[in-house]
Amino acid sequence: MSDIPTDLDWIRAAPEDVKGPGPWIEIAFGEGDDGEAPVYLRETSDPDTVVTTNRRKWDAFVLGVQAGEFDHFVEGVDLEGDPTT
Repeated sequence: MSDIPTDLDWIRAAPEDVKGPGPWIEIAFGEGDDGEAPVYLRETSDPDTVVTTNRRKWDAFVLGVQAGEFDHFVEGVDLEGDPTT
């Protein structure tokens, strides 16, 4: 049995003006406000598969994205045809 709460408020990580089914990443924050509070991630095309981390790790990831620490993962990626570009 899953420990994932059924009443989570999933937030789609996509520009608001983009239409269509994605697939998109969705995030939901669990109860609590400390560093160990759960954070859930899933893909819209497979909503039954959920990855769980905690708020401390999620915040570190977001800061890394903002700092450009992961930019090398998209170098050379062809974004042609991507509806967000």
